[in-house]
Amino acid sequence: MPYTLLKENIDKHIQFSDSEFETYSHFFYPKTISKKDFLLRQGDVCRFEGFVTKGCFRLFTIDNDGNENVLYFAVEDWWVTDIDSFTNQAPALLSIQALEDSEVLLINKEDKERLYQQMPKVEKLFRIMTQKTLVSLQRRLIRNHSYTADERYLHFITTYPKIAQKLTNLQIAAYLGISHEFVSKIRKKIASKK
Repeated sequence: MPYTLLKENIDKHIQFSDSEFETYSHFFYPKTISKKDFLLRQGDVCRFEGFVTKGCFRLFTIDNDGNENVLYFAVEDWWVTDIDSFTNQAPALLSIQALEDSEVLLINKEDKERLYQQMPKVEKLFRIMTQKTLVSLQRRLIRNHSYTADERYLHFITTYPKIAQKLTNLQIAAYLGISHEFVSKIRKKIASKK
């Protein structure tokens, strides 16, 4: 099942033959992460890219004032990594923590480089996925600069309803860059309009 989900994800971007996918998937290994455990801690070097097959992760950083800032949440059919740390093999700026019992398929940097050499389609695949990620991050930056807190919250819960259901007000607030009290007020305002 986990590898079937990986194949379905790849098929959204590029077509692999069955033998190509078999070669590709051979380089991934499964890992189970218990709720609240870390896949990566800020300061460690990220040695993997991961594909989530079950559960939910948060990718976040703690600033100098001790505030938690969530870059994104990753659920089933999403990818997780600290791309800066993975690419440059430098200390991670992000932590990756499971918010529930979770499972991922991981690939290390050496194997990914090996795949680039063996299968040129893999390089094309990750280029396409990187472009889509950059578009998503650019749109989020624009929303953060031009949307009100209410609009950002509404966009998040309507765009990612399955993720929003799994999260606390604190976690949503850390993602949106607002206080958890403000998230509570927005939720109450929305509930009162129903």
